[in-house]
Amino acid sequence: MSKQNSLMLAVTGTSLLGGCASLAPTYDPSTPPIPTALHEIEQKEDTAQLLEWEKVFTAPQLKELIDIALVENRDLRVVAANVRASRAQYGISSSARWPSLTAASSVTEGDTFENDASTIAQSSFSDSNSLTVGVSSYELDFFNRVGNLSEAALQTWLSSAEGERSAKILLVASVAESWISLASNQRLLNLAQETANSQLESLELTQRRFNSGVANELDVQRAASSVYTARAEAARLKAVVRQNVNALRLLVGAPLPEDVVEKADLSAAPTTENLSFAQSSSVLLGRPDIMAAEHSLLAANANIGAARAAFFPSISLTGSVGYLSGDLSDLVKATSGGWSIGPSISLPIFDGGRRSSALKVSKAQQEAALAGYESAIQSAFKETADALALADTIDERLDALEKLVEANHLTLELSNARFSTGIDSYLSVLDAQRNDYAAQQSLISSQTDKALNAVSVFRALGGWASSE
Repeated sequence: MSKQNSLMLAVTGTSLLGGCASLAPTYDPSTPPIPTALHEIEQKEDTAQLLEWEKVFTAPQLKELIDIALVENRDLRVVAANVRASRAQYGISSSARWPSLTAASSVTEGDTFENDASTIAQSSFSDSNSLTVGVSSYELDFFNRVGNLSEAALQTWLSSAEGERSAKILLVASVAESWISLASNQRLLNLAQETANSQLESLELTQRRFNSGVANELDVQRAASSVYTARAEAARLKAVVRQNVNALRLLVGAPLPEDVVEKADLSAAPTTENLSFAQSSSVLLGRPDIMAAEHSLLAANANIGAARAAFFPSISLTGSVGYLSGDLSDLVKATSGGWSIGPSISLPIFDGGRRSSALKVSKAQQEAALAGYESAIQSAFKETADALALADTIDERLDALEKLVEANHLTLELSNARFSTGIDSYLSVLDAQRNDYAAQQSLISSQTDKALNAVSVFRALGGWASSE
């Protein structure tokens, strides 16, 4: 054996003994930078699971719209396509861990002859056939460079898959919010139309009293002003309802049911009353967006390992086996075969700091990924804590507003009675109408807030089962 071959085998053996270990940093997830408890609401049941959307949004029409959106929404299709591309990229990266086999075959024919006038022309005909199968430059991954690149691609794919689940949660929440807004504005529109009709009756009554000399012209103009104000508000809300329908159609990605406006009932909107929340903040670690950030961090760790491995020798193996024959029928006979195999070593010596800079880039990206992961956890905790804080107090506000509406209804009845008997002017009726209308608007807005709060809780604690 030559000295050169002996040296190559020695280096290869040393690499086998000293290598074969990943140079990526050890992943050691620290304690999340958030409190351990999410909230202090007393509940019937604690759970360690994230919420499923079917248990939160139970209105039949809303469930139908969400089901359609999950199939037809174009933005979600874009996300799903990106996930498939990321998975395919992982397949490309992981394939580098296996030898690449190639096959080649050739057939050549030739002839040589002498062109001398003093002799008879002679020719020599040759025929050559070959078949070769070989391994083209298979890298022996002693320092796990290829393995870390494959791991980085895997974690990138998993991160994108979690991103798809997060996008589904966002889509479900957006459809629910749009449907709730439609139901809320439709109820406000009905209230404005009812108020306009009621005030029109008051205007007609005031006009009759004016004609009989009981009321004055100022009362008539005040009554007319309230009618026009209510009509203007109703016209504005009609446009808002149509805009809500357009927004919902865009989210769903398909034509809406014809009765979508009629069946958009605020009383059927979701609430948090029957939901079981997780008490421990550790459940947030299962949120898709946080898991996506964690996979990105793992990918950054793997990239550091690949960058570190670039400082060490790269050892590749090339080999082939084949047959050579002058007769095609004898091509695969053992007597015409041959083989070759040999390793090659590429040892980095000087590159102007390229590998050092690449390692610094990988470390900086890992630090950014870690900060992003911790920030995602903190943002998730705030989002969840805010949603649960409103869930704990919204019923108190609704109770107060319901009593306020009752009081204003009674005040309006008394004001109408006093005006009818001539005790008070129409100004007292007008004030009572405005207060009653404003109280009902506030009640509807708070009912809307309660429904939207259930959506916020789902967005904060919503989960999505993996289909992979």
